Amino acid sequence: MTNNPYLPFKAEIIRVTKETDIDWTYRLACAIKPQWGQFVEVSLPGVGECPISISDFGEGYIDMTIRRVGKVTNVIHLLDEADHLFIRGPYGHGFPVPQFTGKHLIIAAGGTGLAPVKSMINYFYHNPGLLAQMNLLAGFKSPSDVLFQQELAHWSKAFPVFLSVDKISGQENPLNCHECLITKLVPEIPIPNLDNVRGIIVGPPIMMKFTAQEFLKRGIAEENIWVSFERKMCCGIGKCGHCKIDDTYICLEGPVFNYTKAKGLLD
Repeated sequence: MTNNPYLPFKAEIIRVTKETDIDWTYRLACAIKPQWGQFVEVSLPGVGECPISISDFGEGYIDMTIRRVGKVTNVIHLLDEADHLFIRGPYGHGFPVPQFTGKHLIIAAGGTGLAPVKSMINYFYHNPGLLAQMNLLAGFKSPSDVLFQQELAHWSKAFPVFLSVDKISGQENPLNCHECLITKLVPEIPIPNLDNVRGIIVGPPIMMKFTAQEFLKRGIAEENIWVSFERKMCCGIGKCGHCKIDDTYICLEGPVFNYTKAKGLLD
């Protein structure tokens, strides 16, 4: 580990889990202790660097769920156990988990947006007495795109899990996904005490926009909703400006924002 925020350290891959054809989870041996919702910068010498959310962590390791979508991630998907990645971070502000104690927490995640909240979901899953109630909404393109299927099966035994897909079109549907947009599931959630509800939304910008509108229609107050931005954060420490929206550096003040702030962050 180093005090230079730009200098990465070498981390061994100790497990590779293939979630879908293009989404693989890499477990790396390292000693960093992130907050729920933070990200790291991942690099390969001679290839490049990219920001990746931490999807889970524990003593001596972190997990990153990486989608094969470009130059760096294409090469990462060629690696296996005992290979190495270079990591720097963690960066940014995560979710205010202590504020959710005793609350009814509703999490809406679209696609790979489930990765940044996975560690927090596991935390509450393993500590069931911390929340008054929990609901998870997760939306994907198709049943074959559903992430963390084993975890979803476990979670559904502890709290209500609602899965949606854009289209089933003859595919097997072992998790009984609803064929609809995730926004259609928000009105289905029972809310016995509106004042006690806290909401989290993570996913593509258009999904977050319309899901937030559905949360607001249910009467959830703006100050009780948090979102997480997915952007190209090159430096991670507010120097390069790639992630900047107006005067806000997403890598520094985010990626997690309260909706009262997030609603004004428009490109």
